[in-house]
Amino acid sequence: MRIIGNRGNTARKVQAVASGVLASGDTVVVNSNGTVSAAVGSGSPAAVGSASVFETGNIEWAGGTYDSNSDKVVFVYKDDSNSDYATAVVGTVSGTSISFGTPVVYASINTDSSTATFDSNSNKVVVSYYKNNVDDSYNIVGTVNGTAISFGSEDRWSSTAGVANMSNTFDSNSNKVVIAFYDPANSYYGTAIVGTVSGTNITTGNEVVFQGARIAYPSCTFDTSSNKVIISYYLNSNSVQYAVVGTVSGTSISFGSPATTGITAANGRSAIVYDSTNNKTVLAIKSTSGKAKAVVGTVSGTSISFGTPVEFTNFAIEGDRQGVAGDFNSDLGQVVLFLDGDGSGGKVFTGTVSGTSISFDSGLAVTTGASDISEIAGCFYDDAAEKIVVGYADSSNSSRGTANVVTPNTFSTNLTAENFIGMASNGYATGQAATINAKGFIDDNQSSLTAGQSYFVQTNGDLGLTAADPSVFAGTAVSATKLIVKG
Repeated sequence: MRIIGNRGNTARKVQAVASGVLASGDTVVVNSNGTVSAAVGSGSPAAVGSASVFETGNIEWAGGTYDSNSDKVVFVYKDDSNSDYATAVVGTVSGTSISFGTPVVYASINTDSSTATFDSNSNKVVVSYYKNNVDDSYNIVGTVNGTAISFGSEDRWSSTAGVANMSNTFDSNSNKVVIAFYDPANSYYGTAIVGTVSGTNITTGNEVVFQGARIAYPSCTFDTSSNKVIISYYLNSNSVQYAVVGTVSGTSISFGSPATTGITAANGRSAIVYDSTNNKTVLAIKSTSGKAKAVVGTVSGTSISFGTPVEFTNFAIEGDRQGVAGDFNSDLGQVVLFLDGDGSGGKVFTGTVSGTSISFDSGLAVTTGASDISEIAGCFYDDAAEKIVVGYADSSNSSRGTANVVTPNTFSTNLTAENFIGMASNGYATGQAATINAKGFIDDNQSSLTAGQSYFVQTNGDLGLTAADPSVFAGTAVSATKLIVKG
């Protein structure tokens, strides 16, 4: 690469070999090998489909799962409009929308803390929940058939009052379901049990303590590389988010030593997602700053260690039951998180793991307006449809159960925040020595500009009046055809 002209901060041109065809006036980036190319992008940007209501009443204590056998999404929730009964509904993704069958009551009693996972061995949905009126906790097995779901008999696994924090996951190595919860009968200690599905029924083993201190809002996932269950939770004594590794054997589970995630958290739901591409576990939660933080965990034996937490929102998020939900897009190798911004609505963020760190895009708005989500029901990747489904209680619509289909971002660009150098002064073929109008030069190969306006390079190489992601300032127009290149 060769700079032509004044080597101060005045007008200059750059000469370099073209890699690919350049048209006159193209925005140009410099490659790592010193050649230059037109700024281009390809693929489809992320998009949000229209909202679909799955419950016309107010929902609370919601959860759900993706049934990979039937390629359906299942939401479970407390239906405030129907005596607070525990209810489930099946959703089917088609294109950019989702339709729902008729909601089914699986417990005709006031319930809290419904959470669900999919048992891929039996091809059943397992729901764990708490009955307020009788102070018992139960599991129940659901079978999806078309747009409907039917349930077997309940299994009571706890007769303790106040078990309002629980999460479950499926261990595909042992073919067991693991339920994590806090135990009010034992000083709110972090506790887990193992469930075994047989037909349409489930039985559980004995309770095992994984944290001998008061916890809140456990979340769990399964690491298919190490064949371990990972449970994350909030430790009340120091407001720090912890995680612990569990090994299932038979109808019981044993644990290693708890490890800090390095996040001082605001007490509330977290998202814990296993990244099967990188064999890492990603945790995301609202921190004490009010903003969302994520951290990457690595399992070794019965231990887990974490990298440096990353703050990935520039706005405060809601906590408690709003919290954060997430899943893994196995097709693109991306972690997907859904959260509720405090006054800014629901957003989906996509994260990419590299080593022990994770980076995120700028987020995609699913809803807008001030605090229009009262609770998040879940975030699931439908691998058959290759879509993301998010569910929530829409407080702008009487807190009705609502879902949207999100098309993942497959758009890629060669533009970065640093590599833009100017505009092609002419047309060039691959391998030709190209002259680029660089910083300080007035490029006169443009059209339809507005004098006095600032222009930014878009991810597809075009010029636009607003910054894209990444934000790259191109220059200021002095006429319809001329731009002072600033970079």
